[in-house]
Amino acid sequence: MRTLLLLIAFAFTSLVGIAQTNTTTVKGKITKAGNLSPLESVNIVNLNQVIGTTTNSKGEFEIKAQANDTLHLSYLGYKSIKVRVTNDWIKYGTSTIIEMTELALALEEVVVNQLKLTGYLEVDIKQVPIQKNIRYSISGLNTGYESSPSSPNAVTKVLGAIFNPADFLHNMFGKKPREMRKLRQMKQDDEIRNLLASRFDREMLTALLQVDKVDLDLLVSECNYSKDFIRTANDLQVLDAISACYEEYKVLSRTRKRL
Repeated sequence: MRTLLLLIAFAFTSLVGIAQTNTTTVKGKITKAGNLSPLESVNIVNLNQVIGTTTNSKGEFEIKAQANDTLHLSYLGYKSIKVRVTNDWIKYGTSTIIEMTELALALEEVVVNQLKLTGYLEVDIKQVPIQKNIRYSISGLNTGYESSPSSPNAVTKVLGAIFNPADFLHNMFGKKPREMRKLRQMKQDDEIRNLLASRFDREMLTALLQVDKVDLDLLVSECNYSKDFIRTANDLQVLDAISACYEEYKVLSRTRKRL
């Protein structure tokens, strides 16, 4: 009887230890390199556990993490960095100071096409380029596909988009199922969604999904979203677009296997 009680006590202790390991957090303070002034609202994302947070007015943060997890830190106007969580950081629970370096601001070249105006509204308005995008809905799918009406084979593009983007998705993520699981995790984490909704640089998405920006834009394009969408969408909208495309790919893949 005594042996049984000892085994139960040992099992309970082990479960408590595992639970404590799973709920480990690390604390830190992010400052500006040089003068060590705190940076508020810095985006911090645990790339392994797909959870995020931001720093407070004192530059402080706390986030769930385990040893060897990677934290991605980004802030507008500063160089983004990745920080590895160490055993000592977790063990001693100290607030680690992390410095971020400011970037020089650079304006991109802006090309302005001069319009020859005549003064007549009906004539001049025809010179203004207007790009409209159409969403084609297909029976059985929850969402439609976006395409340009100027394309002579718009219908062909839509039908091709059902299969080609799926194949592209599979080729890109087929060997990285963990990254595809991250899509669901990102969609479920409110903090991540809030961070992505305010970003347009694709940096956090590329870090989370382990792809470069070129492949990310190509992926959205292959899912038949227009250039206007890719140019103007925030990171959350791009995430939802990729996720929707992947969910449709899974439905169509299951249908293929039954045929």
